[in-house]
Amino acid sequence: MSIDKVQIPGGPMSGLVASAVEYMIDAGQRSVLFLDIMRRRGDQYREHVAQTAPHVLQYSAELIMDGRKLDDPVNYALVRIIPPDNVEIDMNRRPFVVIDPRAGHGPGIGGFKADSEIGVAMKAGHPCYFIGFLPDPMPGQTIERIARAEAIFIEEVIERHPNADGKPCVIGNCQAGWALMILASLRPELFGPLIIAGAPLAYWAGVHGKYPMRYSGGLLGGSWLTALTSDLGAGRFDGAWLVQNFENQNPSNTLWTKQYNVYSKVDTEADRYLEFERWWGGHVNLNAEEIQFIVDELFVGNNLAAGNIVMSDGQKVDLRSIRSPIVVFCSKGDNITPPQQALDWILDCYADVDEIRAYGQTIVYTVHESIGHLGIFVSGGIAKKEHAEFSGNIDLIDVLPPGLYEATFEAKGKETASSELVVGQWVMRCEARTLDDIRAMGGNSPEDERRFATAKRVSEINLKAYQKFLQPWIKGMVTPKVAAWAHNMHPLRLQYELFSSRNPLMATVKSLAEKAEEERKPVAKDNPFLAFQEQMSKQIVHALDSWRDSQEALSEAIFLNVYGSPALQAAVGIDPTSVPSQRREMTAEHRAMLERRIAELKSRIGEGGLREAALRALLYVGSARGMVDERSIEALRRVRRDHAGARMTLPEFKMLVREQFFMLLLDRDAALAAIPKMLPDDVNLRRGAFEAVEKVLSASEDVTGERAKRLWQVAGLFGLDIGGPSETASNVAPFDPKAKAS
Repeated sequence: MSIDKVQIPGGPMSGLVASAVEYMIDAGQRSVLFLDIMRRRGDQYREHVAQTAPHVLQYSAELIMDGRKLDDPVNYALVRIIPPDNVEIDMNRRPFVVIDPRAGHGPGIGGFKADSEIGVAMKAGHPCYFIGFLPDPMPGQTIERIARAEAIFIEEVIERHPNADGKPCVIGNCQAGWALMILASLRPELFGPLIIAGAPLAYWAGVHGKYPMRYSGGLLGGSWLTALTSDLGAGRFDGAWLVQNFENQNPSNTLWTKQYNVYSKVDTEADRYLEFERWWGGHVNLNAEEIQFIVDELFVGNNLAAGNIVMSDGQKVDLRSIRSPIVVFCSKGDNITPPQQALDWILDCYADVDEIRAYGQTIVYTVHESIGHLGIFVSGGIAKKEHAEFSGNIDLIDVLPPGLYEATFEAKGKETASSELVVGQWVMRCEARTLDDIRAMGGNSPEDERRFATAKRVSEINLKAYQKFLQPWIKGMVTPKVAAWAHNMHPLRLQYELFSSRNPLMATVKSLAEKAEEERKPVAKDNPFLAFQEQMSKQIVHALDSWRDSQEALSEAIFLNVYGSPALQAAVGIDPTSVPSQRREMTAEHRAMLERRIAELKSRIGEGGLREAALRALLYVGSARGMVDERSIEALRRVRRDHAGARMTLPEFKMLVREQFFMLLLDRDAALAAIPKMLPDDVNLRRGAFEAVEKVLSASEDVTGERAKRLWQVAGLFGLDIGGPSETASNVAPFDPKAKAS
């Protein structure tokens, strides 16, 4: 019914009554259209779960390897992403491999949108591959078996790209992040840079008043409940329970905001909502052995960073064994994987930055201020910024000298110096950091560590009691039919089923929705009743958020008091006066290897020619800045491309950078003093190399301060007079060609 046909006895309606009628018509239409969207969501869910290999990838893909056909079968597969027609791939660039998280949802989130991890990697010219999974695990499948299968997949990618300029860059989101770190520690030779997005690695870490999910294991009495849930599923763990855990963290969004946003924007929001729900509702299963490993070894046990996980062949998982650069992307707005859980493994593994360097490790992290957990790997804005910069500058990250860095981003504008050297719309810098920068984000006190250690022991005791006294009875009572019934009756599945077309009442909704679309008349934006609706929504969100905050505060108080009890700690074998520490000392084997490597590098300080001397000089001057700018690396790449000489592969160049960096680190005076003897007699060659160094250093900003002093010093080593400070910055003499012969 049209509003202009509505009349009341005695004359036209007053403004307020007209607004009320206008709002009621709009609200009625929106309600019907909203219910129809719920019907479409239910039908979409049914179609999705009926597929053999459901996924939400937005790209065509070619199956390369089916994990079900391996000697130790798994429900994982490797596919090659077929680039769109408007994307040009350089087969000589390192391939990218995205591993999808198997944390309750179905596969495809890394390629969920055009602006995605896969999308930005292909735009940068990289061949892309995707490791996804099927809804049901193979019999006997374990986390270790999956890791071995993924190693086979990575080997296949390497074999398909023999001329690539580096080993594959592998991206692991959420659960796939910690799984990737386990695999990279076991098979470090397979990997180029690792990008770990929103992945927990230090499971106990956090700060009081935030991130209460880390208390869940202790509040539930440990992992016995995980075993019970698996037994009720006849050996299968329903991933819907994991999804429900995520939803419980934000009840206002789960119970109200997500649906209200569709209702209030019913004319424009349906497609986006249905696209996301297709992934969110695609629940998958895990074997009991898989989920028990995850809970016992990681979330309750916190054994990953501590190096306490042992594979079936006796090999220990030691994150310090990883040789590839590690990029950690996390956010302060992520209540699933807060920055402490993403980064504090570094504090557990290394005493300081020198020890990070001693292991030859490069770690780059970036902390977003507000994006939520899912936004880290599905937000188009994040894909266009952080992921695009990581993809476009992956070679920069790969050749960084060992150490700890924070990646920062500055928008490229008209005032940006050397903007032609910037790959995308942002300038990425890697700024040197220390472990104190990570500690400054907050973390556990010794008392907190004792609490979590106590919760771990309680979990072990409860699990053994359950396995001895209850598990045999539960397994005997649960038949496959009972397990299937419980699976289908999960509340998260019922909400899709009840609103699908299987419900005969929804047929009426469909016909009413078609009529509502024909007669659609949206309410005016300045309608006072619409403003009242928005205010009521805000009040509901505030009430739910307040309830959540009170529940979180209560759960934290219970955990801290129960597991902080000296009596309970002593009863389970935890010394109430101890100062627990996860950090491990360097092994004797690694220390011996390190000493041999130091001796070797020191003996070779005087070796090399113009290339080694120029790179050593560049590292010496550049290190005074404490950061590396992508423009400097691009300038260096162009120097390598444009100058004559034997072409170095990226791995060879990376090795050269590391050797020269460590020589300067071990004995700077000797390394600088050796430069004149490494240079040719031809002054033009020396001058050309020096100008190349100067060009790289000035690519991002003018060379001033300490860098200018060091550059002038290097000019003296090269036998060049460029003017400079009135007093020398070093006691190293200027270059003398006769010294080379001696």
